[in-house]
Amino acid sequence: MVVYAAAFISACSTVERNSNTPEGAFAIAEEFEKSDRYEEAIRRYNDVKNKFPYSNYATKAEMAVADVYFKQESFAEAQVAYQSFRDLHPKHPQIDYVTYRIAQSYSMQLPSTIDRDLTLASDAITTYTELIQKFPNSQYIEEAKTKRAESLKMLAQKEEYIADFYFKHKNYDSALKRYEGLFGNFTNSGLEAKALSRAVICAKRVGDDEKVKKYSAVLFKNYNDSPEAAAARKEIR
Repeated sequence: MVVYAAAFISACSTVERNSNTPEGAFAIAEEFEKSDRYEEAIRRYNDVKNKFPYSNYATKAEMAVADVYFKQESFAEAQVAYQSFRDLHPKHPQIDYVTYRIAQSYSMQLPSTIDRDLTLASDAITTYTELIQKFPNSQYIEEAKTKRAESLKMLAQKEEYIADFYFKHKNYDSALKRYEGLFGNFTNSGLEAKALSRAVICAKRVGDDEKVKKYSAVLFKNYNDSPEAAAARKEIR
């Protein structure tokens, strides 16, 4: 019992001593993180930042806080933490990783269905694009391209959903604008033929002959044998 007490006192004194150095305080925070005690880990990392602001461990602790938020799936908090890190340390050697994590944090906050607010999809696309353009040799490039394509697909499907709603309710002016946007803003979405066909049909029904001619020319040139082209021909014949 005496041996156990002595060991406990020794361990406590070691932790206490180490907590007074940036290395020791950071190591203690890491132990809490490894034990999945995330809230305590975040508190300890913040202590490192506050107690040792001029140590390189302060910068490491800033990154660690963002990583812990991401690990515990607090993606809104992670997004803010990574953005703060990027603003404070724009030349950091891992800034490509930080940019990637910001984009991921946006992606992970997206709803599972397209009939809800997809504003963050645009933010994700912008950040993935920034990573791809600024850091072409980053190890995160391929995944960033895949995730950006997924976000673009969601926005395209949302635009299709809204356009179809207007079309179904015979609001052809509004539907036309949405189908035009679907075709013009979302290349390689797989929805080009439908967007062109519906644009032709809507233009015909609102009496815009110039747009009928414009979109039917593109549709028949690129998707001449498609069912969408057949539907447009039936409308304008």
